[in-house]
Amino acid sequence: MRAFTRRHFGFCTDRIGAALGCALISGLFCASAMAAELRVPPVVEAGQGFSIPTDGSGQATFYLVGPDRVVKRTMNLGGALQIQSSDVRAAGLYRVIVCRSSSSCDSATFDVIAATPAHISFFLHPSRVPVSSPGSIDATAFVFDQYFNPVLTPATVDFRINPASGAGFTREGSTHQGVTWMRMDSTPHEGRVQVTAALGRVQESRVIQQVAAEACGLRMKVLPGVANRMTLETDPVRDCSGNALPDGTIVSFTAVDQAGKSTVDAPIKKGVARAQLPIQGPTQISVACGVVVGNEVAVNGKL
Repeated sequence: MRAFTRRHFGFCTDRIGAALGCALISGLFCASAMAAELRVPPVVEAGQGFSIPTDGSGQATFYLVGPDRVVKRTMNLGGALQIQSSDVRAAGLYRVIVCRSSSSCDSATFDVIAATPAHISFFLHPSRVPVSSPGSIDATAFVFDQYFNPVLTPATVDFRINPASGAGFTREGSTHQGVTWMRMDSTPHEGRVQVTAALGRVQESRVIQQVAAEACGLRMKVLPGVANRMTLETDPVRDCSGNALPDGTIVSFTAVDQAGKSTVDAPIKKGVARAQLPIQGPTQISVACGVVVGNEVAVNGKL
């Protein structure tokens, strides 16, 4: 049989005629297709060592080719070949090769599957959301074993939702190929909402901030002013669930009089917005916050 060096690569043929690829492991070798002589389990759990019985006598070279590593050792034939737990931590297809000489190699393959769930990678989107928004929150959980192999066996993940106020609740999601996904509505009250993805004793938590939605029932009133200027003030600005809009939210006051139109933008402070507008004769005033329009008032005239 032709000897291969590091400069050669190709296919080699043994006496049975099976063509096996040559692998580069401290030099290239070729394994003959006599897998029946190596009795290996078809499926092994990640991180679980096992032994392979061998026959014959003398020394041989053992190779283990896996997804993340290649192992080479010298072994004594006639005993049990020990596969260490550290050698089979990555899930995937493995090949065992035992070479008694440069021209006589036996090989066999086995699969390593993920161990039991030990980690959850959890994503919650977005980080900030208005209250009472349908389908506004997405939660995605990825399940891994202790070696961070995706656990492909179906499992049920509990999504536990704990809002700042009100009762908590749970949603379930079944994994497919190691991942599960859930969409939910935001709750009616502003504040911090904690969402936890749990699978047995394994859990991971994320936090989302719920803020007030658009203003609802926006109203203003006219306060006594001085020197042809009027002071306008809103009632406490809240959304339809009663949550106060955050300070800094802009409220626009618009006045239309004989001189034309003028607008003043005022931020909400301590729940209300205030502004002063000049007036010249009969004036019609309106208020708006975002896309929400409030009431109108008339000064020195009728609407």
